Amino acid sequence: MAHGTARIGKDHYRTEINVSGHGLIGDEGPGLGGQNLGPAPYDFLLAGLGACTAITLRMYADRKQWPLESIDVGLRLLSKDGLRVDRVLTIAGLDDEQKARLADIAERTPVTLTLKGGLPIDTRLA
Repeated sequence: MAHGTARIGKDHYRTEINVSGHGLIGDEGPGLGGQNLGPAPYDFLLAGLGACTAITLRMYADRKQWPLESIDVGLRLLSKDGLRVDRVLTIAGLDDEQKARLADIAERTPVTLTLKGGLPIDTRLA
């Protein structure tokens, strides 16, 4: 399974992140006291959802040997009437029935199901 670390020092709010061997930088925007050196935490959440959606739909289309050209996954985090994600799929190369099937599959990608179901988090001191 995935594993990662996040380390912050005295630089407001630059965070060095390592996830499964991939180095990333997280930060906040100037409005929150950061320097905008990398994505903010909710940006990473949307990135994970977008990647999972695109990869899962590509895998499904490949298995079905559909002529999928591309999938664009547009994501916005909205807070009106409670926190929620607005996801828009733009699919090229498929007919309407195939597109509808991929939209249905998008509702059941692993990260989608995790976010919809919630995820227990156990925290302890080292």
